Amino acid sequence: MAKLTIHDLFAAKKNGRTFTEIRTSNLNEALACAEAGVEIIMCMQEDLPVIRPAVPNVFIIAAHNVGDPRVASPDQAVAAGFKLMELGADAVYSGMSLKCVEAMAREYIPVIGHIGFVPYRSTWLGGVRAVGKTAAEARQVFDAAKAYQDAGAIGVEIEIVPAKVAEEINRRLEKLILISMGSGGGTVQYLFATDVLGTNTGHIPRHAKVYGSIGKEEARVQRLRVEAFKALHTEVHSGVYPEAKHMLKIKDDEFAAFQQGLD
Repeated sequence: MAKLTIHDLFAAKKNGRTFTEIRTSNLNEALACAEAGVEIIMCMQEDLPVIRPAVPNVFIIAAHNVGDPRVASPDQAVAAGFKLMELGADAVYSGMSLKCVEAMAREYIPVIGHIGFVPYRSTWLGGVRAVGKTAAEARQVFDAAKAYQDAGAIGVEIEIVPAKVAEEINRRLEKLILISMGSGGGTVQYLFATDVLGTNTGHIPRHAKVYGSIGKEEARVQRLRVEAFKALHTEVHSGVYPEAKHMLKIKDDEFAAFQQGLD
């Protein structure tokens, strides 16, 4: 498949087409996404140099670590954004201030913001919860989205917001791509690989859907590892391992010559 462009994303928004995005945490997940036809992946900067050349036809949104002290001003944000683009990102996820977003947008760095439930700001919300279930909160979500659009962001991740609210935002803000996580309609539907694959060992969000059983399979493989290591450990302590067939032999005359050389 041909890699998406920013132009393609906005054309899709206009035409009602939807794409899939998966948050990957390693090369194997990224390769699987590419083979499955997933159009967009998100990864962290440290994974980008390995993932980018391996999946040349996948649109990659890359992110810095939230709160990186090296990214504290608009100028630093621009430098950080260009670094991600240099490493092969097609767009930059930014949890920085709108001033930083605006600075990057002026340099034509495609920026993705985050509205609704934002995990690293959850303490201000009182913990993990949906956002926008009241008229007042829904308006706050809309205002946040519009602020990102006005700052020049190409899109926002909209997380755990009522579907009707997300749809209204999507309809009214024509210059903003909505990447939906648990928020219904949007140009992009977004889930974490750990939820899709069944490897999430913690809380599974309501909006997540498990499509694989890799977590159970990994647990089974881990039990096999433990059993094999335990068997070896037992045989070492009992003297069963190593047997003669596991050890290298030397001819008697060569060994005798070796001993004589030592004497």
